Amino acid sequence: MEKKLRVGILGATGMVGQRFISLLENHPWFEVVAVAASPRSAGKTYEEAVGDRWKMTKAMPEAVKKLVVLNVNDVESVSSQVDFVFSAVDMTKDEIKAIEEAYAKTETPVVSNNSAHRWTPDVPMVVPEINPQHLDVIEFQKKRLGTTKGFIVVKPNCSIQSYTPALHALKEFEPTVVVATTYQAISGAGKTFKDWPEMIDNVIPYIGGEEEKSEQEPLRLWGEIKDGVIVKAEAPIITTQCIRVPVSDGHTAAVFVSFKKKPTKEQILEAWKNFKGLPQELELPSAPKQFIQYCEEDNRPQAKFDRDYENGMGVSMGRLREDTVYDYKFVGLSHNTIRGAAGGAVLIAELLAKQGYITAK
Repeated sequence: MEKKLRVGILGATGMVGQRFISLLENHPWFEVVAVAASPRSAGKTYEEAVGDRWKMTKAMPEAVKKLVVLNVNDVESVSSQVDFVFSAVDMTKDEIKAIEEAYAKTETPVVSNNSAHRWTPDVPMVVPEINPQHLDVIEFQKKRLGTTKGFIVVKPNCSIQSYTPALHALKEFEPTVVVATTYQAISGAGKTFKDWPEMIDNVIPYIGGEEEKSEQEPLRLWGEIKDGVIVKAEAPIITTQCIRVPVSDGHTAAVFVSFKKKPTKEQILEAWKNFKGLPQELELPSAPKQFIQYCEEDNRPQAKFDRDYENGMGVSMGRLREDTVYDYKFVGLSHNTIRGAAGGAVLIAELLAKQGYITAK
């Protein structure tokens, strides 16, 4: 890419916004030129607005420290400075829907980390290795919005990244029933142990709305475009439990699965090892070289040791074995704020740029 695309980050001061800032430092295609947040942060430098709330392990990039935070509600002003935006705003679902559409209508593509538009029929919800073909629905969305360049694309819930890619790699064997329990890190709630000390030495067996997302969103990824909208798949049947655990980063899933055409263990391992998607074929900057790794050790994957696999963009599987009730069981792990949030959105943006959906204004 000859000249870097100008990026704005909506909700730049929150945890996911900070992760975008961190991941985009020295990105070969994208440059952060605008940061936007709530009116209370507007007018301050980014460094001032974040203050002591910087939650990343590496230091705040020098290039953003002195950027003046814009009011996220000043849609025209923000849009005039950027080629596209990442959205990680903290608002109600209706407010998010409205503001993301407002940005799109200024001919500014929106790549969203939020859940508000995940079930909007003509908004693609994408894991680039799984369903890049769903980007075709953008043309129908643009007709509805009355735009030529503006549109919205979203990424799915962070928890499903720890098991859906592994199931997708096994689609030829036709999974019929999936039972998954996810053990989710506190960063999924935008927290650290410093600001959520009650999570230390604790497990909370409920995360609001998470089980519904974990059961339904994989079916939308596996759906088809019909008459300009995405229609979710009917199978497999998925049931989940979602539990908050005292881990800083990394969502783990314990999965049971049955198949219509039961594979051998060797076939499963081979499918995981060889699985590649469009990001790997196109060699996108953030794409993991080996998307799915299998850990042979009985006590892996572990969040502490495996969440940063492929810079946090790969997923790790382990403990694959036959089950007495279902066909197989295994454990999966993904980095929830990289692959599951900001990193997944950056990879979507790279694919959109490569395919000509996002261009310089």
